[in-house]
Amino acid sequence: MVISVDRCTLSTMKCQRIPKVLFAFFLSALCITSAYPQASRPVLPKLITEPVRHDTDDPAIWVDRKNPANSLVLGTDKDIDGALYVFGLDGKIRPELIIRGLLRPNNVDVAYGVTLGGRQVDVAIVTERFAHRLRVYTLPDMRPVDGGGIPVFEGERARDAMGVATYTRASDGALFVIVSRSDRFAPRTGYLHQYRLVDDGTGSLVGIKVRAFGEWSGLKEIEALSVDAVQGVVFASDETFGIRVYSADPAIEDANDELAQFGRTGFARDHEGSAVFRRSNERSLLFVSDQQAGELKVFDLDGRFGSQEQNKVIGRVRISALETDGIEITTASLPGFSGGLLVAMSADKTFHFYDLNEILRSIIPVKN
Repeated sequence: MVISVDRCTLSTMKCQRIPKVLFAFFLSALCITSAYPQASRPVLPKLITEPVRHDTDDPAIWVDRKNPANSLVLGTDKDIDGALYVFGLDGKIRPELIIRGLLRPNNVDVAYGVTLGGRQVDVAIVTERFAHRLRVYTLPDMRPVDGGGIPVFEGERARDAMGVATYTRASDGALFVIVSRSDRFAPRTGYLHQYRLVDDGTGSLVGIKVRAFGEWSGLKEIEALSVDAVQGVVFASDETFGIRVYSADPAIEDANDELAQFGRTGFARDHEGSAVFRRSNERSLLFVSDQQAGELKVFDLDGRFGSQEQNKVIGRVRISALETDGIEITTASLPGFSGGLLVAMSADKTFHFYDLNEILRSIIPVKN
């Protein structure tokens, strides 16, 4: 069942006889809430999806540019008998589009305008963790176009694929995917692998490894990845350590050099899902899930990487989703979400759909 979330107001409360001590406490609480509304009230989603079978993990958003009402939200159901779920903008499961029988799917991302069979298609790319491969499906019909799967981390001991992020190079339209993994045997250097996806001439995409790059702290794992296509960088959440930044284009000079580290302090524990916000004439932001704190940290993306003016936490947003792992943002105007949509995974087997403008209005500033 899709849950519509209503906002509660004090005007709906009925008066009761309350002991003086409790009444005084109640008035005090009201004053605090009025002065600092965000401090006590997490942002509520506009709707909550129908639940998946096992364990939600990571969402992605596909925008139908011809008919935005037909846009879809994809989300992984993380289990050895897992699935890639598909939801409409109403939060209802589209059962005819679900991909079942995946071996612990972890993360999912979307790429637009991929050349395949002489035409342009949009695709969803998901990591199949225990099968050590990527699966690729066309959108919106969810037809497989990967020849049965694209293997990753071949020849290495640590092959459990987790995070995935797509990058389309503006200069030539080349499609790349960056993949992270979870394994205590993973190397401290070369933790991430990047593949170029190309048409093999038979209507399927194949992956060509172009580099191994990226440092790992060794503390926990790197799962969440996101790409800022404008600046051409990838963000990697090194859990309990911080966020690492690298060039997304493997062909540029010194592409493997780490450009920046940030978010090293102020997180309750895990650095999780991240998503880029860019909209004309507005400040560019990176949202990162502070999983155990129940909030999103907000970082400044304007300026030059590694400079003192950039990558500082400028705010935080409390959300009602539980133990949020993955998030995704679109600024496209969609039915019911005219200012954009933020989707967050919740530990109760659902995904939460938030009005993006309400999220932006609810940012609590943080002084540096």
